[in-house]
Amino acid sequence: MNESGGTILYGANNIFLVRGPEGILQCRIKGKVLSGGKGDYNPLAAGDRVRYRPDPGNPGNGVLLEREERRNALARWNRKGRAPQTLAANLDLVVCVASPHSPPFRPRFLDRLLVACDREGIPGLVCLNKIDQGSAPWIDERLEDFRARGVPVLLASAAENRGLDILRDRIRGKRAVFVGQSGVGKTSILNRLLPGVWRKVGRVCEKYNRGSHTTVLAHLEEWEGGELIDTPGVREFEPHGIPPDELRFLFQEFAGPSERCAYPRCTHSHEPSCAVREAAESGEILPDRYESYLRIFDLLSLRERRAP
Repeated sequence: MNESGGTILYGANNIFLVRGPEGILQCRIKGKVLSGGKGDYNPLAAGDRVRYRPDPGNPGNGVLLEREERRNALARWNRKGRAPQTLAANLDLVVCVASPHSPPFRPRFLDRLLVACDREGIPGLVCLNKIDQGSAPWIDERLEDFRARGVPVLLASAAENRGLDILRDRIRGKRAVFVGQSGVGKTSILNRLLPGVWRKVGRVCEKYNRGSHTTVLAHLEEWEGGELIDTPGVREFEPHGIPPDELRFLFQEFAGPSERCAYPRCTHSHEPSCAVREAAESGEILPDRYESYLRIFDLLSLRERRAP
């Protein structure tokens, strides 16, 4: 039977749901390694385009043959697997969901997500959910800094159905993935947008003030001319595929001050007479953003040194 092309909707235990010309099929990978996915923690992710062959003797089933080239991918470094883990592929937008208090607002987590988006050329959007919890001046300052750098920021409350009309307009017609810590309310927002599709909602663990992993695997659903992808809660996000000495180019507010650095290839981490560090000390650059940069730089540098 002839091969067909389709899109990965969901996958678990080497079994994937694929939307193709025949409808939705349940497919397995042919052999042990999928062509196009060697070296990855997970060879396939929601949004991937694949080639498959329907099984004529088993209607509704098929065999996956190849992963087609990705337009882009949102990936993180999986420490346990020591390999890149793709959360979703071929994206038009990444919705970075956060909450102000429960779980606590983590701007450096958002910095890492947005760095990964910039690296892949995927537009990012910050959605602060649970605004019914209230906010704090330092959170407002961080959100304003995102806005100043051209990152859209939306305020919403899935519990009170507030602020979601603007979000609907931003994601309509796009393939958008929702990413954030456990408990920030990704699934609650998606339940408002697509009632009855994502039903499980996790409660925040009171002892540690963080969410439980309710969404186990990424899941793609069609929605108003586009597609929405829910992902499992991510407690840590380490960007992948960024050489340490290129990270500075992904912090756009460094561009102006860096022209005053004593060294043309200054990494802004340890060199003397670093104008970027001085700009952070003077407040020209938000100090927490500079600290965020240093932590990402150290992570990438350590991983590079440990690479075989």
